[in-house]
Amino acid sequence: MAWMQRIINTTRIPLSTQPQFTTIPSRFFSKSTPYIVKVGILEFLNGIGKGVESHVAKLESEIGDFQNLLVTRTLKLKKLGIPCKHRKLILKHTHKYRLGLWRPRAEPFTS
Repeated sequence: MAWMQRIINTTRIPLSTQPQFTTIPSRFFSKSTPYIVKVGILEFLNGIGKGVESHVAKLESEIGDFQNLLVTRTLKLKKLGIPCKHRKLILKHTHKYRLGLWRPRAEPFTS
């Protein structure tokens, strides 16, 4: 056992020679994502994509402005005849927008 203690003690690196990291490197992005300054129903639904933008005319005529869309519930969207998948997308993105986690991009996203 004594020989094992010698190996362990000789292979340790003193704390003073270990590298010290005082700052954590931050992530670096070369290009920021451009956002639309003015957001309306049209820009919002175009930002979501996936066919939701086909309901722009219906939502603008029935709901009115973007602030009313942010507080619209699923039953109102259902009465307007919007399919379930599109209602889910609209409600999910309005919730994220209210929390400040998502905004529509300036240029349309192509996949």
